[in-house]
Amino acid sequence: MENLPKGGRPAGVLAPVPSADLAWLLGVDQDGVDDALGQLIPGARAATASVDPLPHTLGSPATHGVYRVRGRGKDDQEWSLFCKVLQHLKHWPGLAMMPPQLAQSFAADFPWRSELDLWHPRVQASLPPGLRSPVLHRLIELGDDRVAAWQEDIAQPAPFRGLDQFALAARLLGRWNARSTGAGVLALAPYPPNYALRMYAEHSVRFRGLLPLADDALWTHPWLAPHGDLRSRLRDLGDRIPAMLETLDAATLCLPHGDARPRNLLVPSDDSAAFIVIDLSFRAPHALGFDLGQLLVGLIHEGKLPAAMLPAIADVIVPAYLEGLAVEGVTGEDDAVRRSFALATMLRSGFDSMLYDLIGSDDPADRHTFAERVALTSFISQLV
Repeated sequence: MENLPKGGRPAGVLAPVPSADLAWLLGVDQDGVDDALGQLIPGARAATASVDPLPHTLGSPATHGVYRVRGRGKDDQEWSLFCKVLQHLKHWPGLAMMPPQLAQSFAADFPWRSELDLWHPRVQASLPPGLRSPVLHRLIELGDDRVAAWQEDIAQPAPFRGLDQFALAARLLGRWNARSTGAGVLALAPYPPNYALRMYAEHSVRFRGLLPLADDALWTHPWLAPHGDLRSRLRDLGDRIPAMLETLDAATLCLPHGDARPRNLLVPSDDSAAFIVIDLSFRAPHALGFDLGQLLVGLIHEGKLPAAMLPAIADVIVPAYLEGLAVEGVTGEDDAVRRSFALATMLRSGFDSMLYDLIGSDDPADRHTFAERVALTSFISQLV
């Protein structure tokens, strides 16, 4: 098992945050900090400001770091902004762990600025009542293929909990996805249908999902030996990946959020919206229903809900999503959407959610996490 590709830790695992000073985040030298900061916050002075790096989960290699910047402005009023720095993948340390040819193509093709689509006027116009983005105060080009997005600092978002909240999120995603089927929105992503999911299937699924399934020695381990039926089912499904993608290509397409897990649907402490959407991903046209997959698995991946909740979550989000589509006039596609949801979820999370690197750990928490991922994988594989 020494050469086994790592499955990765749960999605809640935190990445190290590079330090940054105010001048760099504002794209100026030290002498220009007060003027640049004053343009963001009237009366703000660098002497009162602090930059606090924030932990963020391992996920997008385009994230250089996230920061909360605080200080005092006009009339000594406290202010706080959130600054996220995006980067070209040539800066990502993970490239060194990839085969050189794959690393080169991955870095060249990865749309590292795609999160900024959230503030494109066409995307803003597509958001239904109940969803909004954070206020964008300024984009600052930092040079060397990095950009700082200075945004509203969302004050202590409430926890995402309860099946009613899952249903509301699914309904609003359905409305948003329906509004994102038009040519004007789809044209924002210069990629063919299901491009991001296809790339994921060809790379992550192949190396982190299918390769371990072929390892007979691995599947004799006591943690996996009882799950031979699951292994067989996954291998059969692996053979069907090209057909799955063909089915999704023929479905009605939208430009989705791309990573609509609960942590990217912030629940504001005020009544400005039901959810504040952040961290767009997988920015290519995908089938209606695609966004439900991350909504389904997100809190299980993070260890915040047990895998036993998956059937109940699925039972509320799919009908709610269809209701949202219907509100926007998309009807008569219920069976196709259900099928696309199952196939896209299988491709995105059904093959490579198993955390093989935990096998044999003496930590009971690791054993529990592994068992939860087995249960998640089994559930998703039975959706198809």
